[in-house]
Amino acid sequence: MRRGQIALHGMLAAGGLLMLFPFVWMLLTSFKGVRQMINDPMAWLPDPWVPQNYPEALGKMPFGLAYWNSFYVAVLTVGLTLLTSAMAAYAFARIRFRGSGALFLLFLVTQMVPVQVTIVPLYLVLARLGWVDSHLALIVPAIANPFAVFLLRQFIRAVPLELEEAAKLDGAGRLRIFWSIVLPAIRPGLGALGIIVFLTSWNSFFFPMIFLTSEELFTVPLLLQRFASERGAIDYGLILAASAISVIPTLIAFLIGQKRIINSLAASGLGGR
Repeated sequence: MRRGQIALHGMLAAGGLLMLFPFVWMLLTSFKGVRQMINDPMAWLPDPWVPQNYPEALGKMPFGLAYWNSFYVAVLTVGLTLLTSAMAAYAFARIRFRGSGALFLLFLVTQMVPVQVTIVPLYLVLARLGWVDSHLALIVPAIANPFAVFLLRQFIRAVPLELEEAAKLDGAGRLRIFWSIVLPAIRPGLGALGIIVFLTSWNSFFFPMIFLTSEELFTVPLLLQRFASERGAIDYGLILAASAISVIPTLIAFLIGQKRIINSLAASGLGGR
């Protein structure tokens, strides 16, 4: 390896360790007791180790119900987002109509509008529909995902047109081509997008905070916030034990899908190459 490559890899390794530091600190602090947090809050290692923080955190709050809420909301969001985004992406990539380019550009511009700007009219619409304090308020707005449409459009444009033309000669219509040719051809993109949407839905805090009031409907991030506010500013061991429990599904999803995400983004032209 040349010196420049060695320096680059060294910088990337240092950056990776720097980003890993908060996670390691969370894990170590989750084994600390209240006495150590008061007397020596900056200590690196727990002294003594308090593994009881984990069963105590699980026993004090309904994490099982929150896990289920987050899981099924994320799964439904992923399924509906993939379906609607793939259909919209196919229309933008293959169906030519007047103003399609301008419409697609306008659709992408909505990605630049902060969600805080539209939260009041969105709340009024969902309240009129009777969806406030229900999981529909988390699922339905998340389906309109401009990034998902853009990503899948890039994959669809890479599918050879000859495949679709051959299917048309055999009598296949748009819907049959979409289901039988386009969707199987973009499965890597669908898989990567599904993982990204799952992680985004699982970690979402703003929308549950605005739309959910019943504790039995709380998702994991919202329950963590309630748990932290009830425990106060001292018992960080319990709070970070609960946080460590909450990140397990996202960590598993990322470890399984990180290579697929990187490969898919690179193939779609979003990887900087």
